[in-house]
Amino acid sequence: MPAPALRRLVTVGAAALAAVGLAAGCSRAAETPASSTPAQNTTPAAELRLGYFPNITHAPALIGVAQNFYAEELGSDTTLTTQTFNAGPDEVNALLGGSLDAGFIGTSPAINAFAKSNGEAIRLISGSTQAGAQLVTSPDITSPEQLKGKIIATPQLGNTQDVALKKWLGEQNLQIGEGPDKVTVQNIDNPRTLDLFKQGQVAGGWLPEPWSSRLVDAGAKVLVDEKSLWPDGKFPTTVLIVRTQFLQEHPQTVEALVKGLQRSIDFATSNPDQAKTITNDSIRAITNSALAPAVLDRAFTELSFDSDPLASTFPQLAEDSVTAGVTPTETDVHGLFELTALNTVRQADGKPAVNAAGLDKQG
Repeated sequence: MPAPALRRLVTVGAAALAAVGLAAGCSRAAETPASSTPAQNTTPAAELRLGYFPNITHAPALIGVAQNFYAEELGSDTTLTTQTFNAGPDEVNALLGGSLDAGFIGTSPAINAFAKSNGEAIRLISGSTQAGAQLVTSPDITSPEQLKGKIIATPQLGNTQDVALKKWLGEQNLQIGEGPDKVTVQNIDNPRTLDLFKQGQVAGGWLPEPWSSRLVDAGAKVLVDEKSLWPDGKFPTTVLIVRTQFLQEHPQTVEALVKGLQRSIDFATSNPDQAKTITNDSIRAITNSALAPAVLDRAFTELSFDSDPLASTFPQLAEDSVTAGVTPTETDVHGLFELTALNTVRQADGKPAVNAAGLDKQG
């Protein structure tokens, strides 16, 4: 097998990919539903197109690419092509449009992709990151009531933090909209949110790491840590999904991808200082902006890495999307999970198997 350095690793700009995905929409998924996909192939895929974000919450993706864990596990017969995004809905467009094979993504877009394709197009194959999202605001805001008349940002309409904020606002009996008695929720790219917060044009945001820590570094305070809203403080922030057709055609390639992910998680857990450096270097390479040491340190303390997708939380997450007004009806998440490869990898790594509590794909 050639040395990792000789393997071809291509990074494609997010804008170009999003354009392809948006143009294609759901047509590829509609034309080739899971029920009509060919029988399992015995050969590895010639290429695996993998998507992820330049965020701390996607550190296992960034580390695995930088350390060649994915390339090494995929082997010389499979070319790894990476593509970066800023928010989940854009990545969903690429997956459903057929221009992406697998992607690290938030839970709400993962559920949405499953729902949009009538349970056909994607499967959730592993967890990656838990926790690491907060509502951070200007320090003068100390209670939910003080959010009235303020603008609060989320990364994108329907993304994981957008759903979490809107659900929480509803629980506080706060209306969303414009006016002195309502909370204005605006969907803004994370870097722009930071700029607008510094300029006093937004009061804060419900944001993933490292952006919540970046606002804290700029003077914000934590109003709500999402960990406080979940039992034992555990909730999935980033998961790994794959196109169903790709999974059915190349199960061994998918297992190799999961092996690479488990190596990345183990590395991040065992070597936190190196993990911080590698993640920060990767973010700098993608965004041309590195994180300050204080931001980096804080961000890593706010989350944890684990391949357990915490499947039992997904019915609640699907319900939350309806409560938040993001989706009209609750998504039945039965069939979303396909954890065979994950459990093979976890058990080989000496970790207990995980299950989807009756939500996994049968047959």
